[in-house]
Amino acid sequence: MAFPGAEKLLDFSGPFDVPMLDQIIAAFYTPGADPTMRSEAEKVMTSLQEHELMWTRADAILEQSQNPNTKFFALQVLDGVIKYRWNALPDDQREGIKNFISNLIIKLSTDATSFRRDRAFINKINNVLVQILKHDWPQRWGSFVPDLVGAAKQSESLCENCMNILRLLSEEVFDFSRGELTQAKITELKNALNTDFPIIHELCEFVLQHSQRPELIQQTLQTLHAFLSWIPLGYIFESTLLDTLLKLSPVPEFRNVALQCLGEIGGLAVEQKYDAHFVKLYVTVITQLQQILPRSVKIAEAYANGGDDEQAYIQNLAIFLTQFFKHHVTLLEQTSENQAHLLIGLEYLLNISYTDEPEVFKVCLDYWHVLVCDLYQSDGDAAGGGAEFSFAPAGGGGGGSRRMLYAGSMSQLRLLMVSRMAKPEEVLIVEDENGNIVRETLKDNDVLVQYKIMRETLIYLAHLDHKDTETQMLEKLSNQLNGKEYSWNVLNTLCWAIGSISGSMAEDQENRFLVTAIRDLLNLCEITRGKDHKAVIASNIMYVVGQYPRFLRLHWKFLKTVVNKLFEFMHETHPGVQDMACDTFLKIAIKCKRKFVIMQVGEHEPFVDELLRGIGDTIRDLEPHQIHTFYEAVGHMIASEVNPAKREEYVQRLMEPPNATWNQIMAQAKTQGGECLKPQEVIKNLGNILKTNTSACISLGQPFQNQMSAIYADVLNVYKLYSELISASIAEGGPYASRTSLVKAMRTVKREVLRLVETFVERCEDPHLVAQQLVPPMMDPVLGDYARNVPDARDAEVLSLYAAIINKVEGAMIDEVPKIFEAVFECTLQMITVNFEDYPDHRLKFFALLRAITNHCFRALFTLDPSQLKLVVDSIVWAFRHTERNIAETGLNLLLEMTKFFQVSEFCNQFHQSFYLSLVQEIFAVMTDGFHKPGFKLHALILQNLFTIAESDQLSAPLWDAAKLGPAAYPNNAAFVKEHVANLLTTSFPNMSAAEAAVLVQGMFDYKTDLTAFKNHLRDFLVQTKQFKSSDNSAMFAEEQAARQAAERARVEAIPGMLPPSQIDMGDD
Repeated sequence: MAFPGAEKLLDFSGPFDVPMLDQIIAAFYTPGADPTMRSEAEKVMTSLQEHELMWTRADAILEQSQNPNTKFFALQVLDGVIKYRWNALPDDQREGIKNFISNLIIKLSTDATSFRRDRAFINKINNVLVQILKHDWPQRWGSFVPDLVGAAKQSESLCENCMNILRLLSEEVFDFSRGELTQAKITELKNALNTDFPIIHELCEFVLQHSQRPELIQQTLQTLHAFLSWIPLGYIFESTLLDTLLKLSPVPEFRNVALQCLGEIGGLAVEQKYDAHFVKLYVTVITQLQQILPRSVKIAEAYANGGDDEQAYIQNLAIFLTQFFKHHVTLLEQTSENQAHLLIGLEYLLNISYTDEPEVFKVCLDYWHVLVCDLYQSDGDAAGGGAEFSFAPAGGGGGGSRRMLYAGSMSQLRLLMVSRMAKPEEVLIVEDENGNIVRETLKDNDVLVQYKIMRETLIYLAHLDHKDTETQMLEKLSNQLNGKEYSWNVLNTLCWAIGSISGSMAEDQENRFLVTAIRDLLNLCEITRGKDHKAVIASNIMYVVGQYPRFLRLHWKFLKTVVNKLFEFMHETHPGVQDMACDTFLKIAIKCKRKFVIMQVGEHEPFVDELLRGIGDTIRDLEPHQIHTFYEAVGHMIASEVNPAKREEYVQRLMEPPNATWNQIMAQAKTQGGECLKPQEVIKNLGNILKTNTSACISLGQPFQNQMSAIYADVLNVYKLYSELISASIAEGGPYASRTSLVKAMRTVKREVLRLVETFVERCEDPHLVAQQLVPPMMDPVLGDYARNVPDARDAEVLSLYAAIINKVEGAMIDEVPKIFEAVFECTLQMITVNFEDYPDHRLKFFALLRAITNHCFRALFTLDPSQLKLVVDSIVWAFRHTERNIAETGLNLLLEMTKFFQVSEFCNQFHQSFYLSLVQEIFAVMTDGFHKPGFKLHALILQNLFTIAESDQLSAPLWDAAKLGPAAYPNNAAFVKEHVANLLTTSFPNMSAAEAAVLVQGMFDYKTDLTAFKNHLRDFLVQTKQFKSSDNSAMFAEEQAARQAAERARVEAIPGMLPPSQIDMGDD
């Protein structure tokens, strides 16, 4: 054994060998130590940590150990006991721990030298003390705050640590308590802090006025910062606190934390009697600010060249200004003197907004968005939108005079937004770190979120003053054209800004603006030399035209020019240009589809005729995936043709190129046999032709029927043939053959066949056609093949195809369900229940198929024998145990739907007798394990449903074992379920008493008719199980958050221009 005598550490009858523990812990933490020694040390440490009496050694270790890591180990043990077993300890032991920790803190903090030296250790002990307070204060330790304040007066270093403890306590109660403590406990702690606040306030004021020690003042300010959001307002405005803070705020060593405190006060929304204090606060800060950071300073440059302290100051200044303006800007609008101070503050904030630091910019942007929204809404004309706004005469008190006040700042803000506009999702061309223009490989989500906020801000700004918006943008564009300002970055941000205000102007104004903008961009493209420059300008033209479908629909000549320009870009091989050309073409085709199939004035044929005639030439240089996008776009045009004969002719002409290649390969296969389908080139061709068909089918829908009928028999033959070739390869080469490139390529073709059929099923409007003509011929080639194959060669798309068929034809498939079960059920389950990782696609699609069967062919489940039904339920349990969120959610939704169907069927009793108790247990298990928090909403719905059924008339048979306990063992099912669940909880959570469990379960039954109360009760239960400590619990509150976001979205979408053009339904005219 590496540590002789280590076993004595677990003997709790004699004294504890602290040096031995020091030695073990040193071996574990020493870098480069012997691995065997290390693993031995880890074993000893784990066995000590798990021993229930180990905490009794903490005092000896903390007093005698020479190794800081050993001390931390002892504190960890103590922390665990306090968190999970505190209430189970006898009173005298609890008191002992409290006294020991308190004395240790006083001893270490009283001496300034040891306080500085052992800072990290003291912080950890402080945390342990706060954990005790969460249990014992105020009930069993009412004198805590007076004791602490009394101790603080003994020495300045002890006072500094007391401030630290108060800050931690405030943060635990007000910032981190949600989902960690029960609602009742949070209220109790908040009330206790409020009650004891007068003496805390007195201590803070005393320190700030009398202490000469910078560290203590700094710590006191930090503690105050934590308090300011909740303390009674009188302590801020009716004492000397505000004046003291304003006095400290220009002092270099305190200005950062003082400004943070002032920002917190500035963000308080309170009654009007304190208005004068807020004005004084703002005016004083702005006056001081002009001394510290004169208005002439370029803040962006100062930030870039400043040290950490200066940068933090600018960040805190941004937070102060935005917080204050959000809550009190109207106070500053009331007198001309205050208006002048307000405009200086806005000037500073605009200046800060140019800082090249994402976090600072986010803070500023967030406020600009709030301000422009407020200005837009405060104007009586806001609801009318579109037209230009007339300014009311100054002093009118309405929105107009506010607009006049802010007009200058808003004009500067437009310039800021245009010069810093974020990149929209549609733009695929970016500059890399070497300055080259390349295709974007990864989407940056932060940029997309920022783009959305900036886009909304710009739309509000455009509504506030269309003329200024238009003038600024066109002026910047002409500077690009005359070379004054030309650079990729300036042109990009400008075009992204132009594209983002689509829909916010009146139609005639938008037309005038766009004709100039697009004409200038096309001219710029003509006069600029160099591949990279042309690629940047091309991407900008494509982005802008894609954003203005309303304009294109009204101007055929322009639309035709734009589409021909896109066809030109389709031959431009610069990375990203062709992709963007195809994407923009698809976007325009969706929005303007009718314009291409009707005869336009001045034309001798519809545009689609010309397009189909030259299609071979147009797509000559495109990659296969780009051709698929192109086909989808043309499909939208053809689908909008109302004359069926013409539409049919267009479909034939569109599909001519791929059909010619397809027919050639099929003819060859008929004469030469299946061998000619083996070369990689042929396989690749077939895959691409199938994908082209799928793309056309996506946009054409029902009109694709004749094309589908023409190739369907061949498609199934190709599927069958490749199935046989794959099976032969695997029979010959064993399971590894399924991973060879040839087999993989053949499987790709099989998958494309399944995708094509699935797409047609989803888009087809005639369920009868699907049931009668598509389904029968593919039963054996597809289903039989799936059952016969080795797991690695089974395609998950088979499962999603049958789910799509059942969703389309619904009850008409009921007779086929047993065959589907037989072919896919057991063999798929064997693949996905070995672990949680393999075959991820099969998992999701298998449960989607089960869901389709449950919802549309529910009666087919009754034909299963009990062992098969048990397999179904087990597979659902397996799904919702999954840590992959979408699989778990599918499983929970499926269970909810299935139990609801069973409840109203004649099999209600049998189903619940077989599965009720195990389902309750499984749901509680996933709800309390800490890995499935996002499923909380569905867990709550299922439990609510299960508890409701226990008390309903639909369930008449007993849920308990009547054979063993007798039919009269319980008065009813509800009484049995309450007892059963209470037992389940006490055995699962040893820290929960029988009385607590009974109250919890009774609450679940009491609140089952009110979902909100039921969920709140469950959240409190989860806190009591102590499974939700020190981790992120936001997922438990996700549903409420989503509802708030939806309401806000609906409000914003009512404003002209806010909905992106791609999301507006424009009809077919």
